[in-house]
Amino acid sequence: MSKAATTRTMILTKSFELIYKQGYQTTSIDNILATTQVTKGAFFYHFKNKDEMGLAMINEVIFPGMYASLVKPLLDAKSPINDIYEMMRNVLLKVPFLRAKYGCPAVNLIEEMSPLNEDFKQALVKLTDQWQAAIKESINQGKATKEIRGDVNAEYVACFVVAGYSGIRNMGKAMGSSCYPIYLQELKNYLKQLG
Repeated sequence: MSKAATTRTMILTKSFELIYKQGYQTTSIDNILATTQVTKGAFFYHFKNKDEMGLAMINEVIFPGMYASLVKPLLDAKSPINDIYEMMRNVLLKVPFLRAKYGCPAVNLIEEMSPLNEDFKQALVKLTDQWQAAIKESINQGKATKEIRGDVNAEYVACFVVAGYSGIRNMGKAMGSSCYPIYLQELKNYLKQLG
């Protein structure tokens, strides 16, 4: 990787860490420069403004990480009920960079930026659309193998699971991770009744 590419990646990674902890609007370019130790010229060589950097951060840092945790585990689901539950358990309890007190970086940005910036909204919708599609496909596979009842609406289940994740991540910001096991138990109960 070239020096320029390394610098760009470092700016995105360090910006992600700052924005995850303090929010997008609160994080200034000066905060990013102080953390990364790059010059203003180096920042603007890679990004024409903060929003361009923010979109690159969503697409190149947040999206791959969240895709690996939320979508990939469901792509070849063998048992949708178990696989959806395990995906959620892993993302809540085992993904090291997701901290309860900071919530989910994607959910945080959806809440903070979707009403304000259409480009951010579209970049973030890409992730939620792919996640919901993976859940729907998993549910439909379960219907085909009779693990899931035929009358279950896969689209509704996907929306419910994604909304539940969003909510529990926000609860975790206020209450810590102690609320996660309660949510996971109720998610397990919900998924079992789909069979």
